[in-house]
Amino acid sequence: MRLGLRLLFGFFLIAGLSAFVVLRLVLAEVKPSVREVMEDIMVDTANLLAELAQDDIAALPAGADLAGSRFAQRVQDYAQRPVDAHIWGLRKQSLDFRIYVTDAQGRVLLDSGPRPAVGEDYSGWRDVARTLRGDYGARSTRLTEGDDRSSVMYVAAPVRREGAVIGVVTVAKPLATVQRFIDRAERRILIAGLALLGLSMALGVAVTLWLVWHVRRLRDYARQVQAGQPQQPPPAVPGELGELARAMAAMRERLDGREHIEHTVRALTHELKSPLAAMRGAGELLQDELAPADRQRFAGQVVAQSERMGELVERLLELSKLEMQQGPAHPQRLRFDALVEAVLAPLRDRLQQQDLTLLWLAREALEVNADRELLALALSNLFSNALDFAPAGSLLELSLQAVDGRAVFALRDQGPGVPPAAWPQLGQRFFSTARPGSLRKGSGLGLAIVRQVAALHGGSLEFEPAEPGLRVRLSLPLA
Repeated sequence: MRLGLRLLFGFFLIAGLSAFVVLRLVLAEVKPSVREVMEDIMVDTANLLAELAQDDIAALPAGADLAGSRFAQRVQDYAQRPVDAHIWGLRKQSLDFRIYVTDAQGRVLLDSGPRPAVGEDYSGWRDVARTLRGDYGARSTRLTEGDDRSSVMYVAAPVRREGAVIGVVTVAKPLATVQRFIDRAERRILIAGLALLGLSMALGVAVTLWLVWHVRRLRDYARQVQAGQPQQPPPAVPGELGELARAMAAMRERLDGREHIEHTVRALTHELKSPLAAMRGAGELLQDELAPADRQRFAGQVVAQSERMGELVERLLELSKLEMQQGPAHPQRLRFDALVEAVLAPLRDRLQQQDLTLLWLAREALEVNADRELLALALSNLFSNALDFAPAGSLLELSLQAVDGRAVFALRDQGPGVPPAAWPQLGQRFFSTARPGSLRKGSGLGLAIVRQVAALHGGSLEFEPAEPGLRVRLSLPLA
């Protein structure tokens, strides 16, 4: 899936879920909020009517009702009163309050409903019973079971005379009378929510297209860099993308500079090989002639230096080629211990000349995925370095074992070791210490080659003092 589609899908998913949750929450709060407002108004109305009915209820003889009283006449007038009100676009043409009054025992004294319940006992109804006990009395009753739209809300208020409750006035209102307002509010909220969702979607599409357009400009610029096309200025894009473009341009300049230097070094080393070969040949001819001692000594120096320069050129070429690689050129599954033995085979004569003894401390049959030639080159450089520093008649300690999923090859010589000040530079190109018994130094490229080979295989090269000598650990992932 392309980047633009992923961004767009992610934005739609987040925006859609957010809009859905918000709409559900808002719509779920509309009906309860309307009921709360309606109940608040009914509380005020019930208490007002309780004050108006106080005198008539107090004047009633025992067993009588409020028929013909002034309060009953006003309630009847209210029920028959015509009304035509336009409330925010909705028309109201009926008065919907039902009013009934009970005495202190819960007997109905007055009922304005379509089927008056005068004389019935309402003391068991929640609104009347709680009010007579001195609590807030209210209830909601459905006229049709399972139909919430048929609910009627009842709110009661006590009628008091000299601190005593002498009756209860209850105001009832069907929820269906305000359902139109609830439906209209929900419809408006839904329309506004969908419009907001559509606007956010359009904004998301615009932002995604803007972002993808700038990312594609960066992609095209990167492809130009990869193809080696003439250098162009980085695309002008805002914000962090602009910083990324400038960073890519700076990286390209550094890579171009490095590539130029590497090409120059490679060309230089190739050009040096021919004169070096000629110098070596001339020195060998001088050695063959019966010449004075000083000429013989000079010829030997020419040969030695030409050999050293030749070694330097070869190793510099090898290191340059390794640094240009992204990974092993020909990886294969091979036995690490068998390769160590293969590298040691041509070194047996030198080991015998220096009276060096090999001692395996640990030897496990481990397999690694590696380029055979590169790993052999790394091991050869490790052994050559150890042989240069190992004193005659000493031991070379070897070990090969698995540690945390890696094959760790360790090689220790018993030479002079490395001075503390030289540890930070150990393994860097062209850094080397003097060989024992002479002032001659190596090229400093051997360990650098080993480190680069290890890095190409996802491994590492580590050093530690062995007292005496130096221990080198080459670590590679196990196959």
